[in-house]
Amino acid sequence: MPRPLRIVVPGAVYHITARGNRRQPIYADERDRERFFELLSGVVSRRGWRCHAYCLMPNHYHLVVETPGDLSPGMRELNGRYAQWFNGRHAFTGHLFQGRFHAAIVESDWHAIELSRYVVLNPVRAGLAARPGTWRWSSYRPAVGDAAKPAFLTTAWLLGFFGKDPRAARDAYRRFARDGPGP
Repeated sequence: MPRPLRIVVPGAVYHITARGNRRQPIYADERDRERFFELLSGVVSRRGWRCHAYCLMPNHYHLVVETPGDLSPGMRELNGRYAQWFNGRHAFTGHLFQGRFHAAIVESDWHAIELSRYVVLNPVRAGLAARPGTWRWSSYRPAVGDAAKPAFLTTAWLLGFFGKDPRAARDAYRRFARDGPGP
């Protein structure tokens, strides 16, 4: 049975996820996560994407990206290059990712706001962090100003939902994420 076609909307914002094959880890250590970020940065730059949020979990990742065109070539580049590098580094063979990536179009401002909280609360819900600010591998800390912002991350779109003044918007987003749904 053929795979369903992806809906491609230039300028759309997507929630993207990719999971490890058989739900196995896709990062063995910090160097793997840093390499993933390096590759993501290159894809964002070359493809003209805007990355609004991210969270790297042990066996999957979440990205919230806006693309000027087709998402698939960039995802093929990101996942393919990362899988080749990971397998080479760890002397593995075979598939790293379980099937192709999942992408859902963000359909409203409400969806975008709730998604921004959902993504950064993943480690809290999974019991990997007590608070979103203690998980190093998500966009939460850079968004609220508690860590340096990676070159590939843009925070203006997300924080724009929380106000025009950058400091007030960061504080409002911090409260919004903190008061979010629990496990």
